[in-house]
Amino acid sequence: MNKFKVALFDLDGTILDTEGEYTEFWGGIGRIYHPEMPDFASVIKGTTLTQIFSKYFPDADIQESITSKLDEWEKGMQYRFVDGAEEFVSFLKSRGVKTAIVTSSNEKKMESVRLKSPSIMRLFDKVLTSEMFSHSKPHPDCYQLGAKVFGVEKEQCIVFEDAFTGLQAGRSAGMFTVGLATTNSPDSIRDKCDFVVDDFTDERLKEFFI
Repeated sequence: MNKFKVALFDLDGTILDTEGEYTEFWGGIGRIYHPEMPDFASVIKGTTLTQIFSKYFPDADIQESITSKLDEWEKGMQYRFVDGAEEFVSFLKSRGVKTAIVTSSNEKKMESVRLKSPSIMRLFDKVLTSEMFSHSKPHPDCYQLGAKVFGVEKEQCIVFEDAFTGLQAGRSAGMFTVGLATTNSPDSIRDKCDFVVDDFTDERLKEFFI
């Protein structure tokens, strides 16, 4: 009998193939404000906008400018599924598994996703955004909340993540964590999770739910 009753998914780079677009945006911001950090887009990956501002952009005027630019950027993003994601989540639903998006993005960004790709939201029972937890990834808060909202134990949850911070959050929450090599190489994430796949087309994933 399947022990996983709840599947918790990161959003960007896991369900949605958006990492390239965010790398382009934050790479540009980094070149303007932090030219001393050529890898700025990679450094801030997986953190909330509040954390980014607190650490790198304390000036309120700069925060306002970046927020405005980011809002416009996100309105124009494509929000395409990672290969196999739509089909895999649909499979889980058919097996009676509850599903949730657990993201460091805020509700404003999720409104852009809903408007651009409403079918994405219909796949998930819950959407947990950065406003809902005190600490962002790699802290386990967000995934602990994922278990709480469904009323299940951590052992009954499975986490799907692509970023180092997210993988650490899943592991720290005591949950079985699957790493997707959509953003980082398989070798670079292998020791940070319990199972590695290239994307959701890997048929081995279904074996966890049969």
